Amino acid sequence: MSIDIPDSELSFRATRAGGPGGQHVNQASTRVEVRWNVSTSKSISEEQREWLIEKLKTRIDSRGFLRVVADERRSQLQNREAATERLRTLVNEALKKPKPRKKTKPSASAVQKRLDEKRRRAEQKKQRRRVDKDLD
Repeated sequence: MSIDIPDSELSFRATRAGGPGGQHVNQASTRVEVRWNVSTSKSISEEQREWLIEKLKTRIDSRGFLRVVADERRSQLQNREAATERLRTLVNEALKKPKPRKKTKPSASAVQKRLDEKRRRAEQKKQRRRVDKDLD
C-alpha cells in the first residue's frame, strides 16, 4: 500500500550545506530540509498514522514532524526533489506490512540426525574424561 503526500502538506527550508565545494558551498543555500507533519496530515488514515508513528518513532519529533535532508547536489532544486522523493520512499516503505511468519517444524529425519549427533558428541566427550583410580 502506498500513499501520495500532497506538496501542500510539505514544508521546505534551505540552508547552507557543509563539506567541500569551495566558495560556492559557503554562499549558496543548497541543502534542503523537507518536513511533513504525520500527526496532522489529512492524506493518511488514522490506522496509517498510528502505524507510521510506531515505525518511524525515532525519526519523528515531539510535534509530529518527519524530517528528511538532502545536500548531495549543487542545486537547491535537485536537492528539494531528492529530499521529497526520499521522504515519500521512507513513508511508503514504513507502511508495508510484514508478511506473517509461517511456523515450521523440523522433519523427522532432521530431528533424528540432531539426536544422533548429540549422542555421538556425548560419547566422544565421555571418552576424553580421566579414569578414576579408586575404582581399581
